[in-house]
Amino acid sequence: MKKIISLLLAVFMAVGMVGLCASCGSSTTAAPGTTTPGTSGTPSAPAQTDLDYVKSKGKLVVGITDFAPMDYQDKDGNWIGFDADMAKAFAESLGVSVEFIEIDWDNKILELDSKSIDAVWNGMTLTDEVLNSMECSKPYCKNAQVVVVKSEVADQYQDVESLSDLAFAVEAGSAGESAVKDLGLEDYTAVPTQADALMNVAAGTADACVIDLLMAGAMIGEGTSYDQLTYTVSLTEENYGVGFRKGSDLAAAFNEFYAAAFADGTVEEIATTYRMQDSIVAE
Repeated sequence: MKKIISLLLAVFMAVGMVGLCASCGSSTTAAPGTTTPGTSGTPSAPAQTDLDYVKSKGKLVVGITDFAPMDYQDKDGNWIGFDADMAKAFAESLGVSVEFIEIDWDNKILELDSKSIDAVWNGMTLTDEVLNSMECSKPYCKNAQVVVVKSEVADQYQDVESLSDLAFAVEAGSAGESAVKDLGLEDYTAVPTQADALMNVAAGTADACVIDLLMAGAMIGEGTSYDQLTYTVSLTEENYGVGFRKGSDLAAAFNEFYAAAFADGTVEEIATTYRMQDSIVAE
């Protein structure tokens, strides 16, 4: 009997020790940014915002293409234009400098997400793809996509139905490319920029191109380098916005900047410089 009692006592003691060890080894996971009572850990720092990131490096990097009157170079190689001047003013309001980088427009979302650039600011149409992939500003400018042809044949192409036999040049990834696709115009070549699309029409390697109305107003017709070209059919109407990384607080910062710049006349002053005052969107 004594042996049985001793054995039972040994079992009970072993079970108790296991429970005690389990209790000693247990822990409670602290909520993010807090510490567990009785520990010497330090609270985690809040995540850096996009605005903090730009201010910490002292520079806003803007992705653009050569697209007058929004972004283009003067005779000294400096970037000017409505968007370029607005970007300079926005960067100044943040207390940072601005750097312009020419990008492949088709890769604008990749460039943004990889942090090669901080903003896409180049007469960017607020399409569903853009709105789903970027944190976008409110619209600041209105525009349209128009068909450009040689002036000598313009009277033959005054409606959408007349365009079906034309060979088009369009900027890859642009609203112009989307417009020809939506209309089922299958004979088109995607080129790097809208300027390239114009050159194709002027050279006769394309019958027509689809570009932004704002660019058409600045680049074709009497007194321009493309005085033999004109635009005819308007295919779409659209709004321009600035694109930032998804979730970026820079979009809200831009909206606040634009409202103040519109109120004090800065937006209209810059727009008038580039003959765009009728296209700006009132805050």
